[in-house]
Amino acid sequence: MEAEAFIFHPNDSQQVLKILEALKQASHDLHKNPNSEKTDGDGILFCSPAIKALLELEHESESKSILSNDPHLTILSAHLTALKTLVHKSCNTGRRHRGLKSFLIRRVNSHEISRIAGSIESEIQAWIDREFVKTLTQTLHRAAETKHEVVIDLIERFENRIASGFDRELQDLILRSKVFNKLETVLCECKFSKTVRETSAFAIAELVRFNKDVFVGQVLMSKTVCALISLSSVRSIQILCTLIKSIKSPIVDEIVSNGKIPKIINLLTSSDFSIRTMAMECVMEIGYYGRKDAIDAMLEEDLVKKLVELQRSGTRGVLIDVRGVKSSIEMHPFASCVARFAVQFEVGEGLRRRERRALKQEVLQRVRETDVCEEEAATIVAEILWGASP
Repeated sequence: MEAEAFIFHPNDSQQVLKILEALKQASHDLHKNPNSEKTDGDGILFCSPAIKALLELEHESESKSILSNDPHLTILSAHLTALKTLVHKSCNTGRRHRGLKSFLIRRVNSHEISRIAGSIESEIQAWIDREFVKTLTQTLHRAAETKHEVVIDLIERFENRIASGFDRELQDLILRSKVFNKLETVLCECKFSKTVRETSAFAIAELVRFNKDVFVGQVLMSKTVCALISLSSVRSIQILCTLIKSIKSPIVDEIVSNGKIPKIINLLTSSDFSIRTMAMECVMEIGYYGRKDAIDAMLEEDLVKKLVELQRSGTRGVLIDVRGVKSSIEMHPFASCVARFAVQFEVGEGLRRRERRALKQEVLQRVRETDVCEEEAATIVAEILWGASP
């Protein structure tokens, strides 16, 4: 990247952002490869494009003014000055020394250049994060007056940023800016489009992955779960499944306490095949992580009867090994779903051994009571008994 590309326009914040993004990449390259400089036959150092780009920022008078006036960028300015000093030392070493001494000095300088480049990268990323989160929170605050495409793009960029890995400074910034609360508001507001609400929900799920210790509590204390179930789309139920896998029994308890089990079970009879499939996936996750009251609540909503109907309509009698190949389930999503549900709560985390045995017997009894012929009921019963074996 040539130095001439790095020219500041102080009144153009987007230009500043683009420049800092490019400089961050340059500092990243330099941090990873501080020995990228080349020397001529006399040992004189020619700076790499990465160093040129960073030093060009330090030399620009307008850039220096911005760096010194912005309190968040003063440390960056100091790092750039230190980098300039080190580069000059390396150049002078190449001119004045030869042999082992030159080699050792250059090694020490390269290590220090790498360290400073890493610090520059961190400072630039922190500045970018501050500016981005500020823009995000302002946009979410006035989301109703903003084009949905803009809102979705910003939320997706935020999701991608936190998906890159944990960052304590970024987390503090998110908490101070109350990003979670603003995302939750968008998710819960019916005035926003389904796509906008789903995008907010995906970002919330990513926050949980970002740091469970901090954001699980916010999910459980918020209206996120109720909003996802009320939305009742394929993507919202998919996100609910993701949250159940991440948070486990506590979020299932929340679903039960809010009386949302009937709503989930009713989705099994949706006219939309994709919703039925995702609802069954959600039922399976609840079966695995749910405590006895969750399983009881599903059984009281005629879950077994609905699963039997799905199994009959979706597979035309096809049976699969419920311990077998995942692709078979993907081809026939409702195949052996009664037995698969029984396996879920039997091997899951939410029940005691005695509760598992009792609930398995109840499922078997409910299968026998469904409106199917004795032969078909016997087949399903046998499949449950066989499928649950280790």
